[in-house]
Amino acid sequence: MNHINNTWKKHIPAFLAATLIILLWEISSGAGLISRLLFPSPSRIFLYFLESLGSGEIFRALGVTLIRLVTGFVAGAVPGLILGWRMSFSHRLRNFAEPFIAAFYPMPKIAIFPFIMFIFGIGESSKVVAVGVTAFFPILINTMAGVQQINPVYLHVAQNYGAGRWKTFTTVVFPASLPWILAGARIALNTSFMVVIAVELLAARSGLGVLIWFGWETLNTLKLYTALGAIALVGVLINLFFSWLFTKYLPWHQAFGWESEYPKKSNQA
Repeated sequence: MNHINNTWKKHIPAFLAATLIILLWEISSGAGLISRLLFPSPSRIFLYFLESLGSGEIFRALGVTLIRLVTGFVAGAVPGLILGWRMSFSHRLRNFAEPFIAAFYPMPKIAIFPFIMFIFGIGESSKVVAVGVTAFFPILINTMAGVQQINPVYLHVAQNYGAGRWKTFTTVVFPASLPWILAGARIALNTSFMVVIAVELLAARSGLGVLIWFGWETLNTLKLYTALGAIALVGVLINLFFSWLFTKYLPWHQAFGWESEYPKKSNQA
């Protein structure tokens, strides 16, 4: 509860700025200073959003998008995590795989999506694969970085106390690399979310991306803004989820600039 309160207090300036922008938007749209077709008032967008909730349209689109996102993320993150750990302890595997990673990681995943459809078809499989490929590389690279930054002294101490590979992994490697893994997971999930929306814009019959494209084609900007609002809300929830993970399981870590309660309590003591 304290973390939630501190999060809200920390972001009060941002909330005030957003409120001011919405008020200016509402006034400008109502007074006709901006196009009501392209920029309908926030109140109209909110009412349309409530209508979409009542009809279930936004829920159905959001559900389809989230299923694709979660399925693709897991399909890419798990292999990335395992391979990242393996490459961290195998110079031979790392020397073999790094050129391929350097070659394929910078490629825009949307650019290779047609090639993915050639292999996996135009159904759900190609969309899940595109999201999985997007999630794979950040997890892999951050996992390797997390293991490589571990001080070798900790590994030597574990070995001197008779810890085997599994014990060393669970007590030293995994806890020490977890902040980096979560950082990679946050990047991977946000990037995957962008890719799944883009994929839906290109080749899908349902999802938030389809709502955006349909709203643009029919000049139904209320539908377009409703879909964009749902995307923004999911993005905020993803950020809050990872903030909670760090506060809950890594209270000593200052990643992403999220302040921890742990140092403050220690200083007071």
